[in-house]
Amino acid sequence: MMGIRMPEIIVIALIILLLFGGKKIPDLMKGLGKGVRSFKDGVEGKEENNLQDSNSEKTENNE
Repeated sequence: MMGIRMPEIIVIALIILLLFGGKKIPDLMKGLGKGVRSFKDGVEGKEENNLQDSNSEKTENNE
């Protein structure tokens, strides 16, 4: 009974919109998604694969 319901979610979304503005929200969500993905991979033990992917991305960006 004490869970977050729809009115609370709407209020939180409006506060976030007011604090960050409409233009920064996609970047904020992208960063949040990357953080969750790296946490999930770290829990599953996929840290080694992320390091290899990160190194390949750096070399592609430098070329």
